[in-house]
Amino acid sequence: MLVQRRVVVSEYGAPTVMALETRDLPAPGAGEVQVRHTAIGFNFIDIYQRKGIYPLQLPSGLGFEAAGVVEAVGPGVTDIKPGDRVATINAGLGAYADRRNVPADKLAVLPASVSDEAAATLFFKGMTAQYLLRKTHAVQPGDLLLVHSAAGGVGQILSRWATALGATVIGTTGSPQKRDAALAAGCKAVIDLNDPAWPEAFLVATGGRKARVVYDAVGKDTLIKSLDCAAPFGLVVSYGAASGPAPAIDLDLLNKKGGLFITRPSIFAHNADSVSFRANAADFFDAVAKGHVSVDIGQRFSLDEIAKAHEAAEARQTVGAILITP
Repeated sequence: MLVQRRVVVSEYGAPTVMALETRDLPAPGAGEVQVRHTAIGFNFIDIYQRKGIYPLQLPSGLGFEAAGVVEAVGPGVTDIKPGDRVATINAGLGAYADRRNVPADKLAVLPASVSDEAAATLFFKGMTAQYLLRKTHAVQPGDLLLVHSAAGGVGQILSRWATALGATVIGTTGSPQKRDAALAAGCKAVIDLNDPAWPEAFLVATGGRKARVVYDAVGKDTLIKSLDCAAPFGLVVSYGAASGPAPAIDLDLLNKKGGLFITRPSIFAHNADSVSFRANAADFFDAVAKGHVSVDIGQRFSLDEIAKAHEAAEARQTVGAILITP
């Protein structure tokens, strides 16, 4: 029997609540695949869950995203074989580990054009961008978009991919130091969220034009003002809570702001079944192959340094994606 090293959370709190434990890992069961991780992704949802903003059943593993090599398959698995390079984003919590057993239908086989590191750092974020740009709103040439946290992992992918689709992207960042990263990702202009008048700055940057879609991953500190940046009948997409849970919205306010639409979508709902998941993954991999999406690894941490990774992300000291190595 193999030994698994994994991160476990037994209580909510600071990064120090994460503990690295060792346990026996059984052979994969029916419909399962055993994957040896070569690269592990980090996402802000990991922080929300560690802190209890998104409650878990404790004790719990952490992490949704990893890439690696198939070491063994369980009974009934026919579409994946040992030696395949694979990635997963929706196999349940527990990607913060050196190896794990996962349901075969939660895995996508990686094409040669996508490296393990790219998959681990891009897959969750890229599939988030995929549903935001393709499903929540099918971005069209000429669309004006406002992307909050444009220098972050998802924000950079959103900006690059949307630009490739013909949209014009205005980005926001939480610090002036991240401005260059957002511009490099395709943003036509970058607004500093530390300026209380950032909605006015957005309108100055666009010549008074409002956004067809506002993508808001910040939450509490930005959502109400995001409504002021959406064009009449425009869409505000709340898909994250970097500053805390988004406030409740009075529906009549949407009417007063121009008949706006607002939604709170999820990557999991869009990839709930294997057919949808693999079709969405193929669309994302195609965007990578075309150069619409590229990896930008800002920092690397080992699994033993997982607390440092969370501390750096929470302090907004990182630009681009964080890569965790087993």
